[in-house]
Amino acid sequence: MNYHYCVASRVGRFVKLCVATLSLGIATAVVAQDITGVLPPLSAGVGYTNYHIAKYPWSIHVVSVDLKDPTLSLHSFHSRGAAIGMATLSDQVRRVSPAIGKPVVAVNGDFYKREQVYAGDPRGIQIVEGEILSGPNDRATMWTDTNGLPHMAVVSSRFAVTWPIGASQPMDLNGERDAGGIELYSSAIGASTHTQGGREIVLERTTNSAWLPLQIGKSYIGKVREVINDGDNPVPAGTLVLSLGPDVTVPAGLKPGSLVKLSLATTPDLTGARVAISGGPTLLHGGKRQKVVVKGEGFESTSMLERHPRTAIGWNNDTFYFVEIDGRQRGLSVVMTLDEVAGLLLKLGCEEGMNLDGGGSATMWAEGEIRNSPCDGHERLIANSLMMVRAPKKPSQAADAKTGAPTASAKGN
Repeated sequence: MNYHYCVASRVGRFVKLCVATLSLGIATAVVAQDITGVLPPLSAGVGYTNYHIAKYPWSIHVVSVDLKDPTLSLHSFHSRGAAIGMATLSDQVRRVSPAIGKPVVAVNGDFYKREQVYAGDPRGIQIVEGEILSGPNDRATMWTDTNGLPHMAVVSSRFAVTWPIGASQPMDLNGERDAGGIELYSSAIGASTHTQGGREIVLERTTNSAWLPLQIGKSYIGKVREVINDGDNPVPAGTLVLSLGPDVTVPAGLKPGSLVKLSLATTPDLTGARVAISGGPTLLHGGKRQKVVVKGEGFESTSMLERHPRTAIGWNNDTFYFVEIDGRQRGLSVVMTLDEVAGLLLKLGCEEGMNLDGGGSATMWAEGEIRNSPCDGHERLIANSLMMVRAPKKPSQAADAKTGAPTASAKGN
């Protein structure tokens, strides 16, 4: 790994960074006056710098991406291309298919379950290339619309199963099922559902019905293939498995051949989203700081009000920013509160901003290397990631680049 501790500057390599201090009760929000959203170029449409502020000290890594560049687009990825499991950020970058493109920047993503068989299950929603792998959980979420532009809101689940008798019940997706819950599993869960006890219903496609992969906002009609009086069953290719906890009663008359409706609706409506990743809390909205409420957006940990290494994203109409703040490393970088991160995003020119998982998970990769200094001394295993990817060149573009021949636009055609 190469770690860069350069001081950002407009004139020459090094300038003295002035600091403005704003008292906010117990916490103090500090933003370097020389921090700007205009960064030195790293590649076409991409800027990067490492602000090193010795006074505190802080080591802040920022990547800017031109949202108007048609070759660059946001993507989320899971560690194993599945719904659970963990891998380092570098490993996740290496797994990106060349057909999707070439990653130019990546950061760690959502908070996640770290132990036992569902390790790597994100706490919130994740959509990868249009397929939903994990359901929403009232958490701040960034998603892209059909034009690839980012949006953010706290997303709530309206996922539900409707039985043949007409009754509906809420359900979750590809997570740990509790005794009184209903969980829908796709093949993204792996070899089996990993559940204990209860009953599981294998569903297959009906004629002329939309089916896999699962997409947000859509409804599906599944035909019951089998009802199994136990848990931890396989998810055969082309099927879904509805897992009912031991405390859930199987509807009367449900049998092979019965039709079951599955709804993957959300509030707000994310229909059509090809990318989504949760985190939280919301830091900026409409260009204004948002109050961090510990028990809001599903958070109960006081770590939301403490100082820790941080990863965050922010954007305005023109630019998307990836931000990572190192910490827990004496002499290199202490840590930031979320309010200080919000102040940093404002200084960069962001209108919207969201926190991602931090601490030992906080990692930034850009153009071939890890740019920050993870506080564990090495990359941590994480569940998922958010990347900006450059689209692969079309065959004609690749040929023109190799031969040096002008493109059609350059020829004036």
